[in-house]
Amino acid sequence: MSWFKQLWQNSREKGLYYEKQAEQYLIQHGLKAIERNYLCKYGELDLIMRDGQTLVFVEVKFRKNALRGGANYALSKQKQQRLRRTISHYLAEKKISNQSMRIDYVAITGELNSTLNWFKNVY
Repeated sequence: MSWFKQLWQNSREKGLYYEKQAEQYLIQHGLKAIERNYLCKYGELDLIMRDGQTLVFVEVKFRKNALRGGANYALSKQKQQRLRRTISHYLAEKKISNQSMRIDYVAITGELNSTLNWFKNVY
């Protein structure tokens, strides 16, 4: 197996691990899981959840350390644009309209003693 493929698999596995951590945290705070890792040509939605009657799209970012702000500052403008297009695609595919929704961001920094920050309604 090439080192690049091995690195990707490790990164993907690590991403899935932290997405599951975020999902469990949000469930503990009253959200209900709907779908995980929705993928389309525009990008990926990490978590889709429900908070009461509100549909919540959750982006999860992990950074191993706090350099340059850690995960709190890892959601780029480009990623935000991709996220909006992906959400639009999801809503069209599922034929969802007139639905209260929001976009949340979960930032996890640190591998051993992780700090998890949940930002509601980021844009």
